[in-house]
Amino acid sequence: MGRMDGKTVFITGAARGQGRAHAVKLAEAGADIIAVDYCQDIASNEYPLASRADLDETVAKVEKLDRRIIALEADVRERAALIDAVSQGVSELGPLHGVVAQAGICPLGTADPRAFLDAVSVDLVGIINAVDAALPHLVDGASVVATGSLGAFISGATDNPAMGAGGKGYSFAKRTVASFVHDLAVVLAPRRIRANGVHPTNCNTDMLNSEPMYRQFRPDLENPTREDALLAFPAMSAMGVPYVEPEDIADAVLFLLSDESKYITGMQLRVDAGGYVKLRRQQPQF
Repeated sequence: MGRMDGKTVFITGAARGQGRAHAVKLAEAGADIIAVDYCQDIASNEYPLASRADLDETVAKVEKLDRRIIALEADVRERAALIDAVSQGVSELGPLHGVVAQAGICPLGTADPRAFLDAVSVDLVGIINAVDAALPHLVDGASVVATGSLGAFISGATDNPAMGAGGKGYSFAKRTVASFVHDLAVVLAPRRIRANGVHPTNCNTDMLNSEPMYRQFRPDLENPTREDALLAFPAMSAMGVPYVEPEDIADAVLFLLSDESKYITGMQLRVDAGGYVKLRRQQPQF
């Protein structure tokens, strides 16, 4: 028996990176998947976003595990699009037992206010829209997981003025995701539906492995490469690792969606290699 046998999970941002890792990990545990991704770029976000080919690769990996998957293109900023996608998926796969609201962007290095609004619309409003679309289909005892970020908890990280308007939007969105999870857990508790946040440090995805991110980690260089940035990446952890893998986050998500966490709700689970305890703001010394 798999830990997710007989369960259906809705995942946003499922075409690559953490979203794909969640889909594959949950399918390995027995779940069927409703997967959505935008499969288009967003102008304020400098690095390319996932494509339809990426989403098709996620489908192939899940189907190879002999699990069912419905994969649709949908923009998390559009609530109606998510409602339609979830309704279609549920009609084919059955009621929902879990939600992984994790689609995100990080439009760094521009002062354009559009980047702030795009980051908030995807990283916060997209999570709220995903929960809204899923709620009518969630069974009692289901589980909601929303993805935040270690950077949101560390003053001077993604909210550093050098990160631009998009960095500020990213920080605002991810901080607010944590608050959203706390209150969502309270209102869902009578139905024994849990709501938890997962907050990764640097994760080995296309977001991290991008030129705008390299520039933020190595502002001392005009055109830093990944090799240059690798020297600075470990600053975000206490264990000296440059990043964690998407599968490391998926392990935590699987736990929070499984019955093993049936009494865990309102939690902020940091998968950060000790980054928070290393970088948190300390109490004043008297």
